Amino acid sequence: MGFIFSVLVNRLFLKFSKNLGIRNIDDQVIRWKTTSKPAFGGIALYIVFLLVLAIYPIFFPNNNYSFDLKLIGIVCATTLGFLAGLTDDAYNTNPLLKSIAQAACALILIFTGTYIQLFDTMWINYALTFLWIVGMMNSINMLDNMDAITTVSSIFALISMLVIIVFGKTYDVYFIIAIGLIASLLGFLFFNWYPSKMYMGDTGSQFLGVLLAALSIVFLWNYSMPYETNISRQFLLPLLAFLVPISDTTTVVINRLAKKQSPFVGGRDHTTHHLSYLGLTEPQIAFIVSGIGLISCLLILMSLSINPWNHLFTILLLTYAIAVFLSLYLITKKTQPKNSDEHDSKQE
Repeated sequence: MGFIFSVLVNRLFLKFSKNLGIRNIDDQVIRWKTTSKPAFGGIALYIVFLLVLAIYPIFFPNNNYSFDLKLIGIVCATTLGFLAGLTDDAYNTNPLLKSIAQAACALILIFTGTYIQLFDTMWINYALTFLWIVGMMNSINMLDNMDAITTVSSIFALISMLVIIVFGKTYDVYFIIAIGLIASLLGFLFFNWYPSKMYMGDTGSQFLGVLLAALSIVFLWNYSMPYETNISRQFLLPLLAFLVPISDTTTVVINRLAKKQSPFVGGRDHTTHHLSYLGLTEPQIAFIVSGIGLISCLLILMSLSINPWNHLFTILLLTYAIAVFLSLYLITKKTQPKNSDEHDSKQE
């Protein structure tokens, strides 16, 4: 149902795209191509999210569903992320305002109980949670630079979470939220696949970033086997699930700092762009990202079946993650943009 609703809402918005989603003719949303397209795919994602919360108690009346403080915090944080992104899409707000909104989203989640629980020292857990949420919101935003890339990356990250949910048999409202988000992303992918008809915009990337961060804390960071707590595995699960956005963001930050450029100014120097400079088409790049996501899902499934955990498995999975990162990073050192206009004016 989420898929159908997402398709219908996006098609409705696309019908009125001459009046919605583009600020004005002189201030258009430009990503990889220079063609302006409406950027309101995130609106449908947010609507489906609210719809899932509304219908969950109707279809699952016996699951003791209630809006506890933790769920209220997730709703408030995702709503703030959605509104901050919507404002940025409409008015191209100051990057400082976006950073303040991202920090507020992180603090809301922390103070309402959604935080990483790895260490006995709570301030370390809070600091790690803050960095993860703000980093994920920026990472998802920065990855939204080419048709379908953010969408497929997010889908496979969510599938990784579903693997853990099914393995642990924790079917609750967060499971339904994850299912609904996958469905809405698949509906959006129908319009976002190359050649795309629309982008998700900051509205979608900011909402998606904070919701993925929250769900990953619940299902990845705080996952532990019964009678066993292994910090290395708990670090590896989110690393594998978000390997592409983490690798892309890390690569961009390293390269821009080396050139004494701001990491937060949009540009055509992402790992996906450099794959294009190699001669790959946008659909081929999307399939490569999907392949990395699929392998990561399989490795996560494999890691869940390993008990007890030992350092050999940590080394093997970390080697895979480093190999993917280095492959993408080194490609950026071997290829160059096809034109001198390496950076656009869109803030990421």
